[in-house]
Amino acid sequence: MSAIFTILGETGGVFHGQSAGRPLACSGMSKRLYVVAGELSGDAHGAGLLRALKPMVPALEIHGVGGPKMAEIAGHGLCDWVEDAAVMGVWEVLKRYGWFKERFARMLAELKEYRPDVLLLIDYPGFNLRFAEAVKRECPETRIVYYVSPQVWAWNKGRIPKMVHLLDEMLCLFPFEQPIFQNAGLKTTFAGHPLVDELSEKLMAGETRVENLVGLFPGSREREVASLFPMMIETAKRLKSWRNDLTFEVPAASAKLAAQIRSLMAEAGAADLIQVNTGESHSLMQRACCAVIASGTATLEAAYFGLPYCLVYRVAPLTYLMAKLLVKIKYIGIVNILAGEEVVREFIQADADADAVSDALKDFLQSPEKRVNLQVRLAETTAKLGGSGAHERAARVVAGWLTGTGEAG
Repeated sequence: MSAIFTILGETGGVFHGQSAGRPLACSGMSKRLYVVAGELSGDAHGAGLLRALKPMVPALEIHGVGGPKMAEIAGHGLCDWVEDAAVMGVWEVLKRYGWFKERFARMLAELKEYRPDVLLLIDYPGFNLRFAEAVKRECPETRIVYYVSPQVWAWNKGRIPKMVHLLDEMLCLFPFEQPIFQNAGLKTTFAGHPLVDELSEKLMAGETRVENLVGLFPGSREREVASLFPMMIETAKRLKSWRNDLTFEVPAASAKLAAQIRSLMAEAGAADLIQVNTGESHSLMQRACCAVIASGTATLEAAYFGLPYCLVYRVAPLTYLMAKLLVKIKYIGIVNILAGEEVVREFIQADADADAVSDALKDFLQSPEKRVNLQVRLAETTAKLGGSGAHERAARVVAGWLTGTGEAG
């Protein structure tokens, strides 16, 4: 979830139009929540929040859009759209302008008929901030809570006053974000990062790293995979020529992406070079000796698991040019942003080539000391994400707005 990813999502959206089990509302009082998440990471965060929220507000109705994890909890009122909605970059979104415009209008009409007590927006700023503006205009009685704050500190602090006007409360994942919004006049809560809870459940006791295993993480979108995985294949070829005992694994986020990955391997004459797994990213992060990872949430997950890695990032030239004009920070990776310095190496655009990446991975493979030193730095940085219980803290804020206690805090 890098700053660049967030600004691209924002720029790309060019369409218009503490007791978790203690109820805060009696079962006879029906409360309505409309929720919008547009990516797999938002779906995971949203599912954790909804799971914690339902016991707090027993008579809760949930409508909206999200992914499979949220749909499993919310029921038939929530549409799974993330495979189509998770589009990255200006040009990529422009090509699907009509589809997004139609979905925007359909969702706004549904919300106006549903009249929810609270609109919960999860990340996805290019869509969600414009949706908040439309809902504020059409349904001013609906309270609007934003979860996973847009990283405007990276690209456009001038948008903060507008967010103060549109939103009732902001829920931040990073501690340094709270004073930015709060000082501007927006009620803000630092909930902590939900990855701390989500990933603690994925820890594999007694797992040791395989000294000759290299992880390749090309991202969770088709466009990312198409852009980055051919370079990763070439990186694996170079490393295999350098050291024949090395093995390589790539985790595909879905069966569809696994098919795309296998097709790219066949085209490159590397069908047997890399093992393809589906849905095994967290396991690989705990087994691999080192890795190359596409910028995004996976880099933060890898940091939590202590996986030594380098970061790579490529988008369409127009998208990158617009991001360069707007982004106000030095680093792309959230780990480096949190640390305030380069903890992990970043290879951006043309610099993300097989020669540079293979050299970086050779450094890890040849030097256990470098791996250990980086693991220490990763642990220090991820400690800033807050303790366990982020889902419950975020859910309690939403429950407060649903039951009428949010305004009082």
